[in-house]
Amino acid sequence: MLKGSPSVNFSMPSEYRKATERLFPKDGFSKGQKLDLKAVGEFAKSLGIGVEYQRLLSLDQNSSELRKFLVNFQNNMDLLISKTWVEKSDELRKDALQDDIPMFMGTIEQANYYKAIDDFSKILDELAYLFFGIQCEKNDFTEYTFRIDAQMGLFWWYSGKLDLLKKLNDRNADDSDKILWAVLLLGLCYLTNF
Repeated sequence: MLKGSPSVNFSMPSEYRKATERLFPKDGFSKGQKLDLKAVGEFAKSLGIGVEYQRLLSLDQNSSELRKFLVNFQNNMDLLISKTWVEKSDELRKDALQDDIPMFMGTIEQANYYKAIDDFSKILDELAYLFFGIQCEKNDFTEYTFRIDAQMGLFWWYSGKLDLLKKLNDRNADDSDKILWAVLLLGLCYLTNF
């Protein structure tokens, strides 16, 4: 599993701190606190996907344009996974990850966003392993990815925080699906444009 907490010496670059702390508060969510759609949009801008993200977020869940986007996501994931070089001993992990993508897409189509977030978190853990090897399991993984590229660092920071959504107490709130979809769409949009 990705290390969601950077080492104690890591300081989020100031230009991203506001967006990250609004999306996932530094001290976690307080009881009854909800995610804010505006904060999700700000984070999308920080990831460099703001315009595309807002366009996709405004689409109806059953629109042909959104279905086309999801097909593009799946195709890009297949390409990313298949083009990743791994040791022979990790080929089975790579194959298993490719097999997980269609099931994940089915969960999205069923609009089961709690499960989709959980599945996506696991997919991102495996993808990080394929990209970075055991480096993704170290406490300084977020720092490491920030040194490669700031937006990439933000993306892997986001992936390490997805498990926090399980702790939200608003599963039955009217807008919880909309908010979970918005957070999930961040990662889908980023990886589709990766």
